[in-house]
Amino acid sequence: MLDVTVIEDSAAAAVSLDPVRSRLLAELAAGPASAAMLAGRVGLPRQKVNYHLKALERHGLVELAGERRKGNVTERLMRATAASYVISPLALAAVQPDPAGFRDQLSARWMLAVAARLVRDVGSLITGAAKARKRLATYALDGEVRFASAADRAAFVEELTQGVSALIARYHAEDAPGGRDHRLVVALHPTVKIPDAVEGADAGDPDTGSPAALPGEPS
Repeated sequence: MLDVTVIEDSAAAAVSLDPVRSRLLAELAAGPASAAMLAGRVGLPRQKVNYHLKALERHGLVELAGERRKGNVTERLMRATAASYVISPLALAAVQPDPAGFRDQLSARWMLAVAARLVRDVGSLITGAAKARKRLATYALDGEVRFASAADRAAFVEELTQGVSALIARYHAEDAPGGRDHRLVVALHPTVKIPDAVEGADAGDPDTGSPAALPGEPS
């Protein structure tokens, strides 16, 4: 089972978003189970569960893990093909965001368009690498930083921009024979806290996920 996989097909995306099928995927991500076993967990008749499992199987979201005899019946044990799923913008290809349409480094919506492209591109690369049975060379850095003020954050962004730009200028080989282009994405946004952890917090608390504007910032 994969840790995470990307759904690129619109029909598969629609199947996965059905509440009952999403619940079945969650159950099967925990371990193989038959329709009869799942029926008791989700409170549906076995025949109904079988119907949903066949739909999930048709779109490659679940697969046969094995079979077992139970009396005169052979039960199919199914399992999820991944522990979690991400829906690629390719599933809505006609309306997927295009970061090239505009560029505004201070726009959260442009950041969202860039993030959507990242999901789309990495998903396609994973699919291609799996088919070719090759490893995919990627790198990701994830961290948190608490700024004392908006001025400190602005200074951080300035230094980050200068540092990354210097690295790009140093290593970018425009005419290198056999070289391969790589895309670099750097994002900075307020941390979103789990609602239960901030119960009773002020609506303008910058840690709640709905930050108020800091002094000197546009709202």
